[in-house]
Order: sequence, then structure tokens, then C-alpha cells
Amino acid sequence: MKPEVVFGLENAVWPALLLNARGAVLLANTAAINVFGASLNGNPAQLAAIWAAENGGTAVDFLVRWEAKPVPQTTLKFRGTGGVPTEFSTMMCQFTGEGSKWFVMQLLPVARAAEPLPPPDAKPGPTGDAALKQKLDCVLQLARTVSLDFNNALTGVLAHTSLLLGKAEADHPWRRSLMEVEKSASLAAEIASELALFSRQEKESRRAPAGNLNTVAGRCVEFFRNAHGARFTWSEAFERGLFEARFDEAKVQQAVTKIMENAVEAFGAGGPGQIAVQTRNVELTEATQDRNVRLAAGTYVCVEISDRGAGIDAEALPRIFEPFFTTKKPPHRGLGLALVYGIITNHGGGVAISSQPGMGTSARVYLPAEKSFILDSVASDKDLHGTGTILVVDDESLLLTMADTILSDFGYKVLTANSGPKALQILAHPLNRVDLIITDLVMPGMGGRELIEKIRQQGFAQPILCTSGYVLPEDKQAAAGYLQKPFTSSGLLLKVKATLAAATPVDEPA
Repeated sequence: MKPEVVFGLENAVWPALLLNARGAVLLANTAAINVFGASLNGNPAQLAAIWAAENGGTAVDFLVRWEAKPVPQTTLKFRGTGGVPTEFSTMMCQFTGEGSKWFVMQLLPVARAAEPLPPPDAKPGPTGDAALKQKLDCVLQLARTVSLDFNNALTGVLAHTSLLLGKAEADHPWRRSLMEVEKSASLAAEIASELALFSRQEKESRRAPAGNLNTVAGRCVEFFRNAHGARFTWSEAFERGLFEARFDEAKVQQAVTKIMENAVEAFGAGGPGQIAVQTRNVELTEATQDRNVRLAAGTYVCVEISDRGAGIDAEALPRIFEPFFTTKKPPHRGLGLALVYGIITNHGGGVAISSQPGMGTSARVYLPAEKSFILDSVASDKDLHGTGTILVVDDESLLLTMADTILSDFGYKVLTANSGPKALQILAHPLNRVDLIITDLVMPGMGGRELIEKIRQQGFAQPILCTSGYVLPEDKQAAAGYLQKPFTSSGLLLKVKATLAAATPVDEPA
């Protein structure tokens, strides 16, 4: 029986197959049918029909071996319509449900050093760079779609969990479980971010808000201190007058968290361990080299995380930022420090690593800064409460419920709309006085940007806060704030308070 799933690769330009554990082909996309032809016309078709003997063993043997020891990519040969074995770079993944298991097999042709000229009567089609670009575009679109849906789901999980953690006493019996949920959701958010970064190849263009790196570093230390108890000793030395830096707080926190995870893992299962976290201002009058990073003259803020763990071998140290390179055992994917590098360099900063085997590792994150200050602050529940009516617009019912629960619990009246037209109806109702509009940017039908345009065209002047799993490009919507998904309950509440505080009271249109 075929699983009730959306294959998602029907329009891919490379062959893709959905298989069961016995090697039966349950689904094949158009590209697979074009490449393998009548071999996939069986009822059901069998992977064995296109399996080349050069692979060794049978197709079912391969599935059994792969399930026992999954590898992200391998090279195999398959027989096409002409019967000649052709090499494909094969990517596999597995999923289960209702006691059954299935495999998705994607077959990307192996690049050749030189391709023969096509016959004179050949029909034109994508070749060379054009074909590669077409494949890449399909992969990027799939990654964008998955990361967006993933972010929507995680926003609800993280926001509800952080709300409950904020209400739970320190000795509450459920607190540790809630922290594990938050930790798991944060890990999932990291995977979604990796997908998003993979699908977006340009640097972020929006101007990030001013922030204090002490706040991010302190939050990360507190998380790990609560998660690991007395196993580690954390020492903190935070610069009291830390310069102001402009950064995406969620992304920089993700980068700092990943470095701290590496520091914790450097001790293996042993302990106790000592980890030091320090922040400081750095003023350079000339270009300076710090290990692998060359910093231009200017002002920076730096957070340094040092451990006394196992350290890194000299041979591996130059490669630590390479995607998919890792000295750790599975399931590590080798994307952690590559992601850190991407986040920090996209902010115009740098990451320096120094390490000696058996002596420990020190990681220094530099962000460009300005010689002004933002006071350290920790928001209490009292600080997060507010008043007013907020209209929340999102096509995801889970996110509407989440926003309603959190905002109502902190004093706000909440109206919800699952589409742009519904939001306009609510705004037009004479009994609805709305003080703030929160809208998702990516919605079916009327998207967030079109909704904002119609709101302004109809004379409504309420402040607007945009949310999205994508990065907001810089545009002329200067009146619209922005909140990146996934966010926590405190992140939402702080942004709402700041947006309302900055807004000028306006009258409703007649």
C-alpha cells in the first residue's frame, strides 16, 4: 500500500523514486520515467529492474545495508532505457508510519569531464551550466518550502514552551521536561535555519536592530547551566560598558549556542569541566590578524568561549569551518561551525579559533560595533505586560492560537484573522479599535505585503509588525517592524511593547 504522503519531487529534473523495504517502486517522478522508461512500468515496478550488477549484491541488499548504516550520499550505477549502466550520485532518506517504512531515492547524474556533442537533429534542452542551475533551483525551492513550514511549526512549540517555563517555579517537577522540550525545539530550529541558509545564497540586506551582546551571552550561559547542573563550572566576565552592535539576536544567539555546545561536548562523557565566557570591547587602529581571521581597523565587540577539554588536532583545525567536515561521530552533520561562520560573516564579523590537543579550545566571535551603549536588561513578567487590542494575521491556525494565548495572558485583547481579506473586514468593523497589527508575510492568496498596502490605502495607520520564517529584504516599508520566526514568548512580548511604545496614537478612518 502506498503511504499517504506528498512526494514533493514530482517536478524535479533529476530521477526520484519512492521505495518500500522490499525494493518495490511505489512512485517515480517524470524524470525517472524518462530516464528508465519501460523498466518502471511493472505493477509494481522493482528497483531490481534498473539495478546494475556493478553495484555488488542486490537492490534489496543495498536497502538493508543502508538502513543499518545510513550515508548521506553514495555513487551507484543504474541501467537506463538503452540498458547501459550510468553512474548517479545517490541520496537516500527513510521515513516510517503505521508499522511500515519507505525510502526516498534521488539520483543526480555524476558530472563528466567532457560531454559528447549532441546529434544534429537533437532537440534543444538544458545542458551544462543551464542544467546544473535548473537542478539547483529545484533543490533551493524545496529547501525554502520545507524550512518555512518547519519554522511555522517550531514557532508555536518554542513560544508555548517558553511561556510555561516563565511561569514555572525553579523547583517545579515539570521544569526539567519543559527545558528538554525547549532544547529539542531549539535543535529543530537549528536544522530549519540550516535549510534556510542553504536555500538563500545572498547576504542579509536589512539593517539589524541595535543590541547588547551581554544579553545574548548571559542567556546562553543560563540555558546551559540549567541543562547540565553541577557537571560544569561556568565563569563569566562580561564587559560592563559593552559597545552597541547591530545584529539579528536570534541568529547570533544560535551561533553562540553552537559554540557552547562544542565546548560542552569537548569533555565527552567526563567531567567536571570548566568553561569561561568573556565579553569585551575591541578597538583596532589598524588591520589585525587573529588566527584564521583578519579584522579591518575599527570597533568590535567580542564574546570568547574557552574550555579545557580535549582540544582540536593541528591537522583538523584549518578545516573546522568546512561544511560537512566533522571530527565527531554520527549523527553530527558537520554543519555546526559552518553555520556559525555563515551567521557571523553575514553580520560583517569574524570567528577565530585557537586550540591545542589536551589543553582546550578558545572561540572568539567578533561583531562590528559602535561607540554607544545599550544597558543590560532582563525583562520580568511585569515588564512584559501591556494593554491594547492586537490583530494577529496568519494562515496557520496553530500560530493564531499561540499568539492569542500568550498576548491575552499578558493583558492584551487579541483579534485573529486567517487571511488578508478577513483582516481587512475586522479592521473595517466600527466596533473594533485595533492598536497594533501583527501579520505573517508569506500567506496564500493575499500575502503580507499586499495586505499592508491595502491597509494603508484604506487609511488605517496602526503600527504593523511583520513575522516570517524568511529574512525580510530591505524595502520602503519603514513603518513596519519585523520579528523572525521561530521566536519565544518573551521575544514576541518585548517586540510588541517596543512597537507600541514607538507608535504615535492615531485616529481610526471615518
